[in-house]
Amino acid sequence: MSLDKILAISGKPGLYELKTQTRSGFLAESLLDGKRLSVSIRHNVSVLSEIAIYTFTEEVPLREIFKKIQEKENGEQAISHKESKNKLEAYFSEVLPDYDEDRVYVSDMKKVIHWYNILQAKGMNDFSEPEEDKASEEE
Repeated sequence: MSLDKILAISGKPGLYELKTQTRSGFLAESLLDGKRLSVSIRHNVSVLSEIAIYTFTEEVPLREIFKKIQEKENGEQAISHKESKNKLEAYFSEVLPDYDEDRVYVSDMKKVIHWYNILQAKGMNDFSEPEEDKASEEE
């Protein structure tokens, strides 16, 4: 499954899979407990494929960071997102050594690691780019 269908909804824990659109928003299913949720267009929703992390040279897409975590952990779970601030910063600097410490907060690191662990537990570990993106880049 592509990250284009995975959502983070502000104020709601975990990640959600986009199921269908409705007149007033859309229907999403929690990846944590499988409960369905009707989300209005007033909610602040982020699609994982659109999220990037700041480095000193560029913005790195979340998909690339997930790939790096996956390589570091050999496809297994990462450390807990509830680890101490120092452990999280050390882990994140191993994964993305040139991340911008002034613009990437510990709360961001927690989210990235938590999201990776949720996706990995659900077997959604194909973080390659969708084929249509590759085709448009070649043109």
